[in-house]
Amino acid sequence: MSRPEYTAPPEVFYNESESRKYTSSSRIQHIQASMTLRALDLLALPPNQFILDIGCGSGLSGEILTKEGSNVWIGMDISPSMLATALDRDVEGDLFLADMGNGVPFRAGSFDAVISISAIQWLCNADTSAADPKRRLARFFDSLYSAVRRGGKVACQFYPKNDEQTSSILAAAKSAGFSGGLVVDGEESRKNRKYYLILTSGSVGADDINLDGVTVDKQKAVHRKKGAETRKDYIKRKKDVMRKRGKLVALDSKFTGRKRKTKF
Repeated sequence: MSRPEYTAPPEVFYNESESRKYTSSSRIQHIQASMTLRALDLLALPPNQFILDIGCGSGLSGEILTKEGSNVWIGMDISPSMLATALDRDVEGDLFLADMGNGVPFRAGSFDAVISISAIQWLCNADTSAADPKRRLARFFDSLYSAVRRGGKVACQFYPKNDEQTSSILAAAKSAGFSGGLVVDGEESRKNRKYYLILTSGSVGADDINLDGVTVDKQKAVHRKKGAETRKDYIKRKKDVMRKRGKLVALDSKFTGRKRKTKF
């Protein structure tokens, strides 16, 4: 069976019929829910976050965002039919029609966190001669870095075609300024393997960021209470959890597809 991204552009492939078929499938609902829950588990977000759902489709992942932690969310997708299906289902989030390959069109520092389920692999596909995957990836991650507040987190579950696509995605995220890495669940099973790109935009007190003339002022450092967990200890603890639950490949390491342990 051909991969959807090699069949037609997403706004064409996910027409009215395909959108309703996709959304009504109990199998798809289960898979989307499990991957969204896994992404939230990896992010370890506090409740009541303002979250952007990239490639939100008909709102299946958004429903999980609402149920888990009473989060407020905005969903963006390139398919009008998918968004129309989401409206018919009366999902809780606000919906925005946009192509992620043209960038994330929100004001700098808008979101506490971002998730994307089964979407960013489309950036690696050139639907027209003018669509350069490398440039689309760069625009996406550069604008995403700006849209997330300092210290904000990102989880992108995706299906790469090959190791080259994975390396291109990791390189674009690193070039944009993100830190983080790749968690691979079910690495021993090609059929059930899941890739999660887990990123952070930095820490409180990082340098200003700019996008199209918009500047986010530097935030003041947060003073820790005596005896509170330090940032270094927190990062070490999260690394240990992530290593136990999935293989971690750091952004500053070359992805080869071979089994190995790589430091974050």
